[in-house]
Amino acid sequence: MKPMKFKLLEIILYLNLCYACAVAEEKIQQAKKTYIVHMDKSNMPESFTDHSLWYDASLKSVSDSASVLYPYKNVIHGYSTRLTAEEAESLRRQPRILSVLHEVTYELHTTRTPEFLGLGKSSALFPTSDSMGDVTVGILDTGVRPELKSFDDSELGPVPSGWKGVCEVGRNFSASSCNRKLIGARFFSKGYEASFGPIDESRESKSPRDDDGHGTHTATTAAGSAVPKANLLGYASGTARGMASHARVAIYKVCWLGGCFGSDIVAAMDAAVADGVDVISMSIGGGLSEYYDDTIAIGAFTAAARGVFVSCSAGNSGPIPSSLSNIAPWITTVGAGTLDRDFPASITLGNEDQYSGMTLYNGKQLPHSKVPLVYGGNVSNSSSGNLCMAGSLIPEKISGKIVLCDRGGNARVQKGVVVKAAGGVGMILTITDSFGEELVADAHLLPAAAVGRKTGDAIKKYISSDPNPTATIGPGTTKLGVQPSPVVAAFSSRGPNPVTPAILKPDIIAPGVNILAGWTGAVGPTGLESDQRHVNFNIISGTSMSCPHVSGLAALLKAAHPDWSPAAIKSALMTTAYTAYRSGEKMEDVATGGPATPFDYGAGHVDPVAALDPGLVYDATVDDYLGLLCALNYTANQIKSITHRDLTCQTSKKYTLGDFNYPSFSVPLEASGKKGGAGVSSTINYTRTLTNVGAPATYKVSLYSQTHAVKMSVEPATLSFSAEYEKKSYTVTFTASSMPFGTTSFARLEWSDGKHIVGSPIAYSWK
Repeated sequence: MKPMKFKLLEIILYLNLCYACAVAEEKIQQAKKTYIVHMDKSNMPESFTDHSLWYDASLKSVSDSASVLYPYKNVIHGYSTRLTAEEAESLRRQPRILSVLHEVTYELHTTRTPEFLGLGKSSALFPTSDSMGDVTVGILDTGVRPELKSFDDSELGPVPSGWKGVCEVGRNFSASSCNRKLIGARFFSKGYEASFGPIDESRESKSPRDDDGHGTHTATTAAGSAVPKANLLGYASGTARGMASHARVAIYKVCWLGGCFGSDIVAAMDAAVADGVDVISMSIGGGLSEYYDDTIAIGAFTAAARGVFVSCSAGNSGPIPSSLSNIAPWITTVGAGTLDRDFPASITLGNEDQYSGMTLYNGKQLPHSKVPLVYGGNVSNSSSGNLCMAGSLIPEKISGKIVLCDRGGNARVQKGVVVKAAGGVGMILTITDSFGEELVADAHLLPAAAVGRKTGDAIKKYISSDPNPTATIGPGTTKLGVQPSPVVAAFSSRGPNPVTPAILKPDIIAPGVNILAGWTGAVGPTGLESDQRHVNFNIISGTSMSCPHVSGLAALLKAAHPDWSPAAIKSALMTTAYTAYRSGEKMEDVATGGPATPFDYGAGHVDPVAALDPGLVYDATVDDYLGLLCALNYTANQIKSITHRDLTCQTSKKYTLGDFNYPSFSVPLEASGKKGGAGVSSTINYTRTLTNVGAPATYKVSLYSQTHAVKMSVEPATLSFSAEYEKKSYTVTFTASSMPFGTTSFARLEWSDGKHIVGSPIAYSWK
């Protein structure tokens, strides 16, 4: 028998060893990251009878501890899992593995619009309620608040017989939450939980319920039922309804407090395609890469190949050039424009100068008599005091005063909270150079109004020149008929296309500024914890809001033309878009105050009434997209990662990006490298094919150019169509002179039969 002290020593050593093992295991788990594994499904080894068994075996070959988060069957063939970098690299080297992609974390891109878009007009072109009821819009977002009247199903018939979706139950969400309007609801959290741990159900619902508001807003914008007397705190009163108010809605909750994870998004797209949606709407963006490394692009390809229209937000990183996301050619990329509605509030200074700001504040107003006015930068203990960051303002210097704060650094409404906490009684928010005169309305928690850069500069000048500056802020109102409208929002992400310059992006713009739509009851309209107000509708801005407008309009076109492909629907929306006001003046860019360009708005601002009868469309098949991928010099393995198809590009065939049948033109040209230099010219041919979707007619071409540096010609100049769905091709020849690096210019090509105008923007860039 061993002495007791040796037994005790063994126990201590054993415990230390166990502890060391536990620490090592914890470090390994912490080192693991989520990967999405693409398998070559068509080449499964004969030793396996089931793909899931093969997937599991491939994973076990590199890791004993890893497990499958999601198996993917539709938009991607494969699975997602947690691996170390070494395990992921080992998996990449296996045969029949197409790719092992590191998961990307994405972010959200965050009433009047039906009338503004002309949907209030009576027209035989619009689909019937019955045909609209056959179309389902799938929303990938933060979930849904099902109790809203926006999901009333009283005007809808039975759920379409082909619908395969389900209504998943969970915290605060029961099977009865779905109905004939909200016909499906799912949630996807495995990717999120793999990185962040279990959902904190004290803060958000592990169910399709929306605790954020963003998902309810986008869903009701796309396809919400009509709700009379909708408003936010008395602002924007009217009937709120989605673009396709009689379409069905299916919700796929993929975004949580920690973000939107790629593995969850792919799983949701996989389910949406299997469920039978007709439109997928994603106001989500993030990473930018080649299409074979972009999980959203990969999922969207299979969706489009199966007839699903995919609409995505362009992003809110404007006005920086090449700031776009979601730019795959088979995705409709949507930028944001303004409405003809504002929410003005008057600002009167002590010298009696008056300015107009914008606000959605509806609480107790400031006294009519003016109160002291200070600039945040002058009453702060911080070098960035002008931004009114938390803890930066000196209470003794702002108590009882209005504080002027500059935009940036923290949320716009948060600045007002900081002012109020330090004793201020009001706020004027000034816009920086980057955003020019763009005014975005906010439901402030104290009397406040936003002003443009020029007005902000004038108020700052007054503060610095008057020994006792004062001001007052009047109540806000709702004003309709504001002109010019639309203008391109400064925050809307811009081209040129950073991945494929020969494809013009964004595709189109739609209303995305100060949009009224449904909201969650879990948070106030500002989303701040201190905001205890509860509203059924909210007014927010972003390309997140413009994307569901186009998603809903695509549903309208799908109901009116059930046999149209996603590419045909996209073409109809693009070629009928407008780029000028009724006065003939070009559409403006609020960031510059000058004319906007196709790099800002793509084909233009959507016009759904015209899109229902476009005359001609630029259609595209899977083969067209395969040719595009060959023109990009993608390898057979990369092409299969995107398309699930075996394809070896023919060495004897010339593939060109210019011949891809897209509704717009982008022409990259070689720069001279010298200012004013020229001399060298180049000739480029782009070929397109038009499909007649109207009555027999003869179309003639018209060309409009802003530059003498490029000469254009079209052959043939006339296209005669004698039957529906007849196709005709034409070639545009561009003869371009060299111009300095970074030069851009624009042109336009239009086909018209006297009734329809089929327009395409042309963007030139010398690189």
